[in-house]
Amino acid sequence: MELKDSLLFTPVKIGPVTLRNRSIRSAAFENMCPDHKPSQMLYDYHMSVARGGIGMTTIAYASVSRSGLSFDNQLWMRRDIVSSLRDLTDDLHSVGAKASIQLGHCGNMSHIGTAGQVPISASTGFNLYSPTIVRGMNEEELMEMADKFGYAVRLAKDAGFDCVEIHAGHGYLISQFLSPYTNRRRDKYGGSLDNRMNFMRMCMEKVMEAANGEIAVVVKTNMRDGFKGGNGLEEGIVIAKELEQLGADGLVLSGGFVSKAPMYVMRGEMPITTMTHYMKQWWLKYGVRAVGKYMIKTEPYKDLYFLDDALEVRKNVQIPLIYVGGCSSRTGIEKVLRSGFEAFQMGRALINEPDFVNRMRHGEERCGCDHVNYCIARMYSLEMACHKHRNDLPDNIKAEIDRIKSENGTEV
Repeated sequence: MELKDSLLFTPVKIGPVTLRNRSIRSAAFENMCPDHKPSQMLYDYHMSVARGGIGMTTIAYASVSRSGLSFDNQLWMRRDIVSSLRDLTDDLHSVGAKASIQLGHCGNMSHIGTAGQVPISASTGFNLYSPTIVRGMNEEELMEMADKFGYAVRLAKDAGFDCVEIHAGHGYLISQFLSPYTNRRRDKYGGSLDNRMNFMRMCMEKVMEAANGEIAVVVKTNMRDGFKGGNGLEEGIVIAKELEQLGADGLVLSGGFVSKAPMYVMRGEMPITTMTHYMKQWWLKYGVRAVGKYMIKTEPYKDLYFLDDALEVRKNVQIPLIYVGGCSSRTGIEKVLRSGFEAFQMGRALINEPDFVNRMRHGEERCGCDHVNYCIARMYSLEMACHKHRNDLPDNIKAEIDRIKSENGTEV
């Protein structure tokens, strides 16, 4: 396709913000925020993506409170980091990119040492992911949490962001209320899907009030939870339609539960050897080595793996939709945009090639990502990185990468 026929390199408006092209760096966790604040490494990575031609880059994922932190190096949205974030957004703007920040709360996917309290969720129970005991939230806490979402949006505005992405998918706190798998409440926040959406409504009311039309609000939402007992596509469409009614400027259409079906989100195999190599807790390291391959089910990767479901959502809502999931080639990206999606997100492609957008502008068809998921296995213990950028890989990790590439049909 000639550049003159390309939708990729045309501007797009989402709420009050106009992007120079249709590309968005997805909210992929960077693990680059020691003491829960921005670092030089975070700055350097997002600037490399901005200089590489992206329309908008998303800083991920900022917790709206300490209780929502999953990791030691995760961003925590609070007043004393606003000036540092403003330095980043000003410089992103100086090279032509827009800036977004993902705001969310991990709910039951934490532990007492990180969260500063017993992890909270829709319902009391036990989460194997951490592993930890989890406490269900009372109504007063729900109202306080919705206020925290609104406050985080106000901080994002002060920090110069053009957009916020509210995380209502992947089994995080809002998603834990939406899914019958994690929501076993018997009050007005549980039971029917309409009831299970009430906490989301509370959060969105505060978010939209804080945004006040001055900053774009997009919401990451599940089309399917990705396992039996969770929400399916029918429920995903109802949730998408409700978010449209609640005033969202756009939706990021995703799927999966990090604590139940993580590879449904990302696809491919989780490289267990790589994951455990970087773990610090000995008990977790050996536990995951023993049972990880049984708990983290492989989901075969293919380009545009969410497209069929996303097309069904497209039939049911009118607001801008942002496609994510397997955008690895320019041909695939153009297919997405010509199928009625206003923009698209990429994660792994931009870990491998931060300048992939500019490379496509100059004729590159496909990114160099080989989907062995080293970056995913590494990023929960160390900073996000592609194996192709590392020259310090131990032999056992090299062997695992070669095996996965061979099984994927990628040249070793």
